[in-house]
Amino acid sequence: MKFADVGQQLRAYRLESGMRAEEIAARLGVSRAALYRYEKGEVIKLETIRRLAELLKISPLSLLGIGVEYFSRPAAFAERLRNLEEQADQILQVGGRLCQPLTTDAFDGAMVEAWSESVINAPDRAVALAAIEQAMQTLNFRKRNYSARRPNMTVVLCESTVRRFLTEGVAGSLPIPEPTRARCRIAAIAEASNIATLMESLPIGLQIGLAQGVEPSGTFRIMRGRERAHVATSPFPIDCLPWVSTGVTSITSADDAIGMHQRVAESVWRDALKGGAAAERVRQLIREAETR
Repeated sequence: MKFADVGQQLRAYRLESGMRAEEIAARLGVSRAALYRYEKGEVIKLETIRRLAELLKISPLSLLGIGVEYFSRPAAFAERLRNLEEQADQILQVGGRLCQPLTTDAFDGAMVEAWSESVINAPDRAVALAAIEQAMQTLNFRKRNYSARRPNMTVVLCESTVRRFLTEGVAGSLPIPEPTRARCRIAAIAEASNIATLMESLPIGLQIGLAQGVEPSGTFRIMRGRERAHVATSPFPIDCLPWVSTGVTSITSADDAIGMHQRVAESVWRDALKGGAAAERVRQLIREAETR
């Protein structure tokens, strides 16, 4: 049993539960500092794992990294992705509007503005703003990790998803004022331009393709480390509110699941536009969006 892995999953499931650290610690009969030490990988007894699993309403096996992990909160799922990306040497993503570790600061700023505007009159606005801060902290960790480690990454985006992203802008489903919406559309165009540049320049260790067929029903990532591989599936768009439960994600290291997703990814990648052809198609989509 690797206590560091248990600690990482404990933190993700704590975020998933929506309970504060103080509340979990009190119900467990330990200090908040002790709970944080568990999350950092301190030795933890099996009985404590059992009690934590009961509090978090999950199986003890989930805390031990055995079986399938499920998350309904995007923030908790993103935290778990951060853990796995820190150990991954290869990352393969199929679907989605963008790849989060590759996003620019301008995109992140537009996303925070849209999120903050959407909850300006919410009764629990302070809680929502704290969730936004936590989500951005996790994203910044992921981006810094990618910049420092530079794992090999292959990303296949879908043309219909990119087109919708350019039309709606960042956080297109959220109720935000029109001036904010206009800035979000500008940010989406700038982000797509950055993706086109990456497609064309082919940075070492990074490949981005554009699939033109049927849009995937969700996004999945295969993350391969030295010891284990994991596949994570998600219905959440990159810019969805971090605390809103609108679906269920799953993460597993089962060989059959990884093998099946790998075969799908290879098929999608084979038929996708790549390099200059992909970049030109994205720029064409940008021109179409700018003329609407």
